[in-house]
Amino acid sequence: MPDADDLRALARSSPWLFRTLRFTLRTGRSDGAVRVRLRRPDRLRVETLGGDLLDVVHESPGSGTVVLTSWAGGVAPATEPPGEPVRRPDGLVAVRPWDRAQAEDPMWQDYGFVALLDPVEFADGRDRDTGEPAGPPLEIGPVREVEHGGRPAWEAVVATTGSYEPRCGCCSLLHDPDVDRLEWGEARDVVYPTASRIRLDVGTGVCVLVEALDGTSAGDGHEVVVEAVDEPMADDLFVPLPRPPGPGPGPAAAPGRQSG
Repeated sequence: MPDADDLRALARSSPWLFRTLRFTLRTGRSDGAVRVRLRRPDRLRVETLGGDLLDVVHESPGSGTVVLTSWAGGVAPATEPPGEPVRRPDGLVAVRPWDRAQAEDPMWQDYGFVALLDPVEFADGRDRDTGEPAGPPLEIGPVREVEHGGRPAWEAVVATTGSYEPRCGCCSLLHDPDVDRLEWGEARDVVYPTASRIRLDVGTGVCVLVEALDGTSAGDGHEVVVEAVDEPMADDLFVPLPRPPGPGPGPAAAPGRQSG
């Protein structure tokens, strides 16, 4: 049976476990979902379950270049993550070779999307004052082997610690009052959960489920259902939508005068 160290190792491993991924995503308490196609390192397509295109993203947020959304026409060069990880005997990652903000997956809507694809914030904690590595970010209960969307997954009930450092404080995967204080200057006027259920897909390391179990946010989280791993994805899936026509030129300034 897997244990807490195994779960942390799986949470570090996503960048090395797949190159393309097709999945559905539901967030919050909504019954609605979208279908996503990800081609690493820098291509993303989002559509309705009926196949209507919602967005195309080129480039990853950690690459140091502009994120080009569906209204962009150019494509920045793709970059591969540098270095190789230190692996455990089972092939999962014991130590990552770069800071987690580098070479990330493309972002859609917010950084919570990036975090669920690569949930390393569950594995390795940071000191919130210095940014240096610290103790485990989560207290992890017994890890269970379960099935999610017809695929093997590992599940545990967890609670955040003082070392939990999300990818972005405004959209962390787990609710935490200290994270909110650092992000917003004060904790929100809510009852924070004392426990949340998390579930990682064994084959990809993706966080396929988060569910707050109590507090004001009980029931909040997301659910991912993996449909295909490493299937071919042609370039024409990632053609950006046409840019909508902009407004026409304004009236010319009168001779001898400057607009300002």
